[in-house]
Amino acid sequence: MSLFHGLDKFGLGKLEKMDVFEDETKKDKHKEPEKPAPVPEKKPVPEVKESDLLFDKSYTCPVCDMAFRSKMVKTGRVKLLSQDTDLRPNYKYVDSIKYDVLVCPGCGYSSLSRFFKFMMPSQAKLITENITKNFRGLPETGDVYTYDDAIGRYQLALANAIVKKAKASEKAYTCLKMAWLYRGKAETLPKDTPGYDKAISELKKEEEALLNNAYEGFSDAFSKEDFPMCGMDELTVTYLVAELARRAGDYEASSRWISKVLTSRNASERIKDKARNVKELIEKDREKETN
Repeated sequence: MSLFHGLDKFGLGKLEKMDVFEDETKKDKHKEPEKPAPVPEKKPVPEVKESDLLFDKSYTCPVCDMAFRSKMVKTGRVKLLSQDTDLRPNYKYVDSIKYDVLVCPGCGYSSLSRFFKFMMPSQAKLITENITKNFRGLPETGDVYTYDDAIGRYQLALANAIVKKAKASEKAYTCLKMAWLYRGKAETLPKDTPGYDKAISELKKEEEALLNNAYEGFSDAFSKEDFPMCGMDELTVTYLVAELARRAGDYEASSRWISKVLTSRNASERIKDKARNVKELIEKDREKETN
């Protein structure tokens, strides 16, 4: 007898043959199978171009008061991929270092963006007398700066820094970032470039010379200038000088500088990890010299 015998008195006689634990598979065996939901068509991801990450920013020259615009990187759109041991950042799609020099197209005054607006009357006079008088204007560029475009702008910035008698740290920082440009150019130079090996060798020589100047400048500035220096705190500059000393082959000095970071109570684990890495590199470099 059905468990539900008698349901007809409630007018539910049709339900008398129900199973308590109804087999859903049997119930639905005559049911037409459901069609899977259509997969939305994948739209191709548009390729990100370097020019997409740039914008024109307005500036006023502190030497001649001319208003001008310069290409800058949209910082919120770039992704940091890695960092070299000498703190050079590597971003996806764009080398931001190429866009960090501002050049006034009117008088030729130029510097890293960090230092651009700081100008004393005596410095402006030096620039007017030594730069502006012979300045022929900026060469035309495309939508983006090539490495050669950027190197030319850095050369102008370094010349301005020397002419205006800038602090040692400003000249050192300009040399450092210019060295990074040569490294970037070497990394991206097509291998089918005529005279590739010779070109790479020349680029590395330029990079090394600039890094040596940066080492000398930061070492000098360390005991004479206040911190933060070029936006870096004392421990960061200490670490940087250690790494520049290592790259210059001055391993004894590098070891002394890196020990200051490793023994500092104020150093974060992040910078100590970097320092440990440099210490290992010093040991490897020394081994190579002895072998």
